[in-house]
Amino acid sequence: MSYISLATQQQGFRQIFRIGEKTKFTGLAMLALGPQESYQGDNLAEEMALVILSGTCQIKVNDMVFDNLGSRKDVFSGKATTVYVPIHSHYEVTEVKGGKLEIAIVSAPADKQYQPFVVQPEEVVINHRGILNWQRDVHDLITDNGENRVERIIVGETYSYSGQWSSYPSHKHDTNNLPFESKLDELYLFKVDPVEGFGIQVMYSDDLSLREAYIIKDGDAVALPEGYHPVASAPGYRIYYLWVLGGEHGRALQPHDDPNLKWISNVATMLKGM
Repeated sequence: MSYISLATQQQGFRQIFRIGEKTKFTGLAMLALGPQESYQGDNLAEEMALVILSGTCQIKVNDMVFDNLGSRKDVFSGKATTVYVPIHSHYEVTEVKGGKLEIAIVSAPADKQYQPFVVQPEEVVINHRGILNWQRDVHDLITDNGENRVERIIVGETYSYSGQWSSYPSHKHDTNNLPFESKLDELYLFKVDPVEGFGIQVMYSDDLSLREAYIIKDGDAVALPEGYHPVASAPGYRIYYLWVLGGEHGRALQPHDDPNLKWISNVATMLKGM
């Protein structure tokens, strides 16, 4: 089975991964609009996060209107603006600055209906992770701030450094074994800077029954239903990926590190303490 969806250029709405296809609890779509263009949609049993990748827009969710959202020209030039759309909602997106608008729509199945809300760029929490040649910056969009505001969905962005590894040392979250590991499906959407570059997505299991690697180009997406899943960026290029997680046992994000790489984590801990 292939877990990668290759980038395509398409105006309007484009579904990449439907909930239940590659993963049971996560979905991904893209929305690309031109100057002053609008798109309307309805969601039934899926809660959504609309992550503005580039451009400026107005977003209406039911009877709530959020104006002048989005301030970055691309994902590498600022922090995201994100709008939460609860189940059983009608939403409308309109480009308002006379330019191009690109939004990633990530989703998870849900039963409870909450209120729409916006996460503004100044509310995004940034965590620097890693050391040596596995460093990255992780932007939390809907994580801890989603408690009692969303049901399942967890969303964020990761910025890998040029020529470095991310989601490393390798971790997985495909087994319900709390408090040691949580079971969560995940999807990645990638951007590359400069756009001609590439990265590598690795996927593997303990017994190597899953053993895959994909060349990642700008706009590609990967489904991660199981296994360890580190990412590498080619030297000279930055890799960005939007991530969405969801599962049936709550929103606890408790990954399990590859035990064969435990020594690397120990070394990192010692170096950070020096």
